[in-house]
Amino acid sequence: MQGRRPRIYSASKDEIKAGEATDIYFKRTKKILREAGLSDLKVRMEIHAYSMPKGYEWAVFAGLEEVLAMLEGRKVNVYSVPEGTIFYKKEPLMIIEGTYEDFAELETAILGALRFSSTIATAAARMKKLANGKTILFFGLRALHPAVYPAADRAAYIGGADGVSGVLAEKYFGVTPKGTMPHALIIAFGDQTKAWKWFADLFEKETPVIALVDTFNDERVEVEMALQTLGDRLWGVRLDTPSSRRGKMKEIVEEIRWLLNLKGYSNVKIFVSGGIGEKQIVELRDVVDGFGVGTSIASAPNVDLSMDIVEINRGDRWIKISKRGKLPGAKKLYKCNGKRVVTLWDEEPDCPSKPEPLTIKYMENGEIIRELPSVDDIRNYVIRQLEEVSVEVL
Repeated sequence: MQGRRPRIYSASKDEIKAGEATDIYFKRTKKILREAGLSDLKVRMEIHAYSMPKGYEWAVFAGLEEVLAMLEGRKVNVYSVPEGTIFYKKEPLMIIEGTYEDFAELETAILGALRFSSTIATAAARMKKLANGKTILFFGLRALHPAVYPAADRAAYIGGADGVSGVLAEKYFGVTPKGTMPHALIIAFGDQTKAWKWFADLFEKETPVIALVDTFNDERVEVEMALQTLGDRLWGVRLDTPSSRRGKMKEIVEEIRWLLNLKGYSNVKIFVSGGIGEKQIVELRDVVDGFGVGTSIASAPNVDLSMDIVEINRGDRWIKISKRGKLPGAKKLYKCNGKRVVTLWDEEPDCPSKPEPLTIKYMENGEIIRELPSVDDIRNYVIRQLEEVSVEVL
């Protein structure tokens, strides 16, 4: 067959690092500055959020590692709060310092990476907080372009998800994917008991056997069938239809829990997935053992990070400047006696005890100078901070 062949529309790593994944106006800006003799203009650009999604008081800063990968080899210095830091409006999150021409065309990709990862990490953190210790699994890849699956799984895991489903998660950041079975498996057999048994026979040594129990019959009927088929091999059951056609999901779960206890299977876990959001987590957290959450994390309200010049170097002197609506001057973030304090670049807060700097230097002249934490370290950092914040259910 002749004609144009199909392709997957995804920017390569080389295109991103080279600044080709950008908006045309940054390319034109570079050319204008070069022609105007301003190629050596040094700036300090600050990344911050001057607004939060409706109902959000805080967000989780994620995506730092990818930004460092983009900037590596360019003659810039990078100062940032650690990845996983919970932040509030107008706090300085990152300062990029260097000749503007050296990184101007990366603004699009830098903000894209930070906003994407911070949005997903924040949504996952909110869910984790609301779940009160119950398991949160991220099943949201189908809501996204496949090119970003590893980044999405990483962000959700950083934010507090207890597991992710993407196969590439293990390859990219060492987290073994988790998941049960789709309805397609059961429909392919035409018999749920055969599908459950085949799953258990092949995979019970590497993953808990969790039966999907709402394909053809009433959930209670299918749970009884799963008990008869698998017996003690059954580790858990999953209900994937919260908007059930026969009643409220909480009442269905309570009925199934009663049945499992009555049959002597109080150890069998109950998981719920499909259309789970913050309200559903609050409603069901006392009666289920865990949640599979997809679109509510993958397509959460965007954390609106922006990147602005706040200082320009003229004649070896830093001039504080910004567009209207933004605060001029590069800034740093500290913790001072448990409170967060923002200062200008060359200042320190007046604290009774030594202030703890949250703005840390990660890159000097294009070289990474600080060891980067593992995803587990970042995730644990987020979870510790979640003890200090609250969530208003959206």
